[in-house]
Amino acid sequence: MKLSKFRLASRRSLGLFTACLFFLTCKQPAEIYPVRKNIVETVYASGRILADSEYTVYALNAGTVIRKMAKEGDQVSRGQVLLVIRSTAPAARLAAADAVFDNARQNLSANSRILNDLKIATQNADLRYTNDSLLYTRYRNLWALNIGTKVNLDNAQTQCAISLNQKKAAREQYYSTVNDLKVTLKNARSQAVSARSDLDNYFIRAESDGTVYQTLKENGEAVKMNDPVIMMGKSRARIIRLAVDQQDIDRIRPGQSILLKTDVTGERIFKARVTRTFPVMNEMDQTFRVDAAFLDNNRQPYIHSSVEANIVIQQKRNCLVVPGSALTTGDSLRISRGGKRASIAVKTGIRTISEVEIVSGLDEHARIIMPEQP
Repeated sequence: MKLSKFRLASRRSLGLFTACLFFLTCKQPAEIYPVRKNIVETVYASGRILADSEYTVYALNAGTVIRKMAKEGDQVSRGQVLLVIRSTAPAARLAAADAVFDNARQNLSANSRILNDLKIATQNADLRYTNDSLLYTRYRNLWALNIGTKVNLDNAQTQCAISLNQKKAAREQYYSTVNDLKVTLKNARSQAVSARSDLDNYFIRAESDGTVYQTLKENGEAVKMNDPVIMMGKSRARIIRLAVDQQDIDRIRPGQSILLKTDVTGERIFKARVTRTFPVMNEMDQTFRVDAAFLDNNRQPYIHSSVEANIVIQQKRNCLVVPGSALTTGDSLRISRGGKRASIAVKTGIRTISEVEIVSGLDEHARIIMPEQP
């Protein structure tokens, strides 16, 4: 009999313990209060730092590098020779073209043998015509006085006409030769300029003032046409080239502030500003290009360093803010008021990754019931 009572009491104790354990393990929904704080809405972007006006110089002809005139870090001026490629054949073609050009120029000069011979021939033709014209006039005057013969007059007239034609032919030949020599000179000059340009392509030059950031060929190394040989850019100015997702690009405007950090400088934060947006989407990753510039005086000696940036879209002070996870469907919140629970609709403003601004529909004394997490 005593044993039965003990078993009954044990069962009652076990039931009470189980009920307490169930009550303790049931989690009550968490309650929070909205807070007032400054809030900033940003758009994430990634990219890299480039030298301003960065460009790559390409070889315009194939050959072998025989002289390297600049190294990484050198500051150079526009037109300065950076690299020399072997150019034996082009140099020979230029020498031949220059010789032809000099000869053509000599043929048109005051000492031209060709033109001087033609000038003498023209002068001789002028003298013959003058002499034959005087002789014809003399015979004509005598014939008018019934002196002489008709045959002598006709011969004199014929010879005068022949001399006139020879005079015209000599002049036409002279001017025709001058024109031909001018055309020859023009062609020779064009050939010389072309040969010089071809030879100049074997001398790789800087297109603008700036810094040599990378040389891609060494002495003795072969290059092909259109091979990249040198990378250059402005010495101090930097461009931050960012990629912004297509869903966010419509909110980006020139002048917006940027906070960023680079892989080189670690956690250090830099300030920048959007300078330009580009309208064409990169179809590979569905992003748009956005350029920015640093605001501080940091010179950023390194280029092509990766960056992570937050572009500030808008910011407000002393806003009523709740966690983004507190919102339910339709921008609603569950609150506890007077011991009762209710769902209310609110108007939201700025949204960040973890927080949401409440514009209206809620005060800072409201007790918000957080939704149960799955």
